[in-house]
Amino acid sequence: MAIIGMFFQNGLTGEAWGDWSLYTDSPLRAFEGELGVQAPVGFWDPLGLSADGDVDTFKRRRAAELKHGRICMLACIGYIVPEYFRWPGYLSPEKGIKFADMPHGIAAISKVPLEGWVQIVLFLGHYEGYFWRQDPKRAPGDYEGYGFLGAGKNFIFNFHPIEFKDPEVRKTKLAAEIANGRLAMVALMAMLFQNGTVGTTGPAMWLPAA
Repeated sequence: MAIIGMFFQNGLTGEAWGDWSLYTDSPLRAFEGELGVQAPVGFWDPLGLSADGDVDTFKRRRAAELKHGRICMLACIGYIVPEYFRWPGYLSPEKGIKFADMPHGIAAISKVPLEGWVQIVLFLGHYEGYFWRQDPKRAPGDYEGYGFLGAGKNFIFNFHPIEFKDPEVRKTKLAAEIANGRLAMVALMAMLFQNGTVGTTGPAMWLPAA
């Protein structure tokens, strides 16, 4: 991904390090100061999806990127933690399925009862349609009542969210979230690929036998 971006910038600016000051006609300049524009590729849009400079479309895509990144960060944790910790008790008392007996990763898809999937879909749908509705007056991914790490005055927690008053600290943390979310999206795809290839989520997934 990075090397493609480098070639793209090099071809447009004529400089190996992609100095955009040499490409004054770039349609991407409208967004080159946005969060997530990070070295070494800068504002990377090889397909020119932002070439029209539409701010509303950019904000919608940024909100989607943040949401997918957050979900993938949680999913990566969900891939690793169950290997070392399981909740006690039963996932389905009626069917006698314990949490300890439930595989995780791809194998869990066929093992979770239908009622479990219905609960998951309804929970996520309610979250998406009610709690995480994007307010056009707020920054992309910024939801009222959800502060640092999603904690604040919402239906899970009930205290004022942590807010960073220093604009530079806030900018650094928001940029880190975007970068970590992007890494998590790539990492999750690698985990799914490895899980499907080696058939396990255990140590063999991380250190396959030679």
